[in-house]
Amino acid sequence: MRIRGLCPGCGADRLLPGRDTEDTPICRDCASITRDFFCDRCGFEGLLLGGRLCERCTLADTLVHLLDDGTGRVAPPLLPLVTALLEMDRPKSRLIWLRNPNVARLLRALATGSIPLTHEGLHQETPWRTVTHLRDLLMDSEVLPRVDRQLLLYQRWLTERLATIEDSEHHRLLQHFATWHQMRQLRAKAEKGPLGRSQPHQAKQETTQAGVFLAWLADRGHTIDQCQQADLDAWHTEKPATRRPAQTFLRWCIRTGRMPRLALPPQVINQDQSPLHQHGRLAMLRRILNDDSLPLRTRVAAALVLLYAQPVTRIVRLAVDDVTDDGTTVTVRLGDPPSPLPEPVAGLIRAYVQSCRHLPYASSRSSRWLFPGRQPGQPMNPVSLQAHLREVGIPPQRGRTSAIRQLVLQAPAPVIAKALGYHDKTATRLVTEAGGTWSRYAPGDHTR
Repeated sequence: MRIRGLCPGCGADRLLPGRDTEDTPICRDCASITRDFFCDRCGFEGLLLGGRLCERCTLADTLVHLLDDGTGRVAPPLLPLVTALLEMDRPKSRLIWLRNPNVARLLRALATGSIPLTHEGLHQETPWRTVTHLRDLLMDSEVLPRVDRQLLLYQRWLTERLATIEDSEHHRLLQHFATWHQMRQLRAKAEKGPLGRSQPHQAKQETTQAGVFLAWLADRGHTIDQCQQADLDAWHTEKPATRRPAQTFLRWCIRTGRMPRLALPPQVINQDQSPLHQHGRLAMLRRILNDDSLPLRTRVAAALVLLYAQPVTRIVRLAVDDVTDDGTTVTVRLGDPPSPLPEPVAGLIRAYVQSCRHLPYASSRSSRWLFPGRQPGQPMNPVSLQAHLREVGIPPQRGRTSAIRQLVLQAPAPVIAKALGYHDKTATRLVTEAGGTWSRYAPGDHTR
């Protein structure tokens, strides 16, 4: 009852509930089915539920019932949510979602005002996954102002984490650290673009290890202002790998005068894996451009990695509006100015943009993201995109490093940096690592 398309018997585009002699789906008229499947309210031909209503009309009635503000009508502030839900593909999935008793409870409470229709009002509600999805829908329909999803999840985690700290002084210190250091940094990053999962995850690790350090120090009979060099040395010696995240907290304490100026071991920065050889990168690029069996989304992402040296964290933040197609030239805004795409990459991304309108995700049709995620209004998780690339044999980090090192040998580092959205210092460092230098060129002589 969900098969739709062109009937091979009459050519009509409609529901195909019957079968012909070759077991091919056909319409009810060609199959001589006497029962009709038209909704009594809107006339849509499809699966009918109670009262001979289609799934979308049933969804509308369910929403009116759940979001009744006591007047028999939907609470006015929630009307945009109703519109957004009714415009989404697959109304069946929305009906299943509404059967969740927690979803129904939250919607009723928001409609009647027992839960304030604010981010703060939702902050203490449970279960958190249900609340998070509902909040995403409310932001996507502009009922609530948009706030970074990962930032909200970190705030919720922080509240729960601090509630487990029994020592009042430890609680106060960790709250100050998280509020004035962690949250400030996360907000600054969120203003530039959606946070990935790695940034809040790192903040959680640092906050957790800060609490572990304070408890460990207390067991040694010291408070943070009494910490000695022997304490720090012992802390880092016992479990150096797991305890290194506490250094962010320790440096903050030293900088703000909360502990003595003691020596911390140097931070170890993991070096990137060696880049691909040039012939290997080009072979991968040829494969993803020519192999139609690979997912189109993965091919586009791989092209941006291998040709334009884009990290997956930046790729998932590209908006549909960042791609411009004037019928002749396709450009993508990675930096300034937008980069023109050569064929066949241009054709690949043109086809992908068209396909985005038909993605099966709930919010894809209205999403502004070039790589929409499964959650309303959210881009694809960069970890998921990395996994997709690796599945088809593309190592994201090594491929990107190889591409940028080749590019900075072909044009001045500042030009490459500006066009691809890199910092000048990063591009200059990569020039040095690649064995080249632009200092040998006279000022202004960078066009050859």
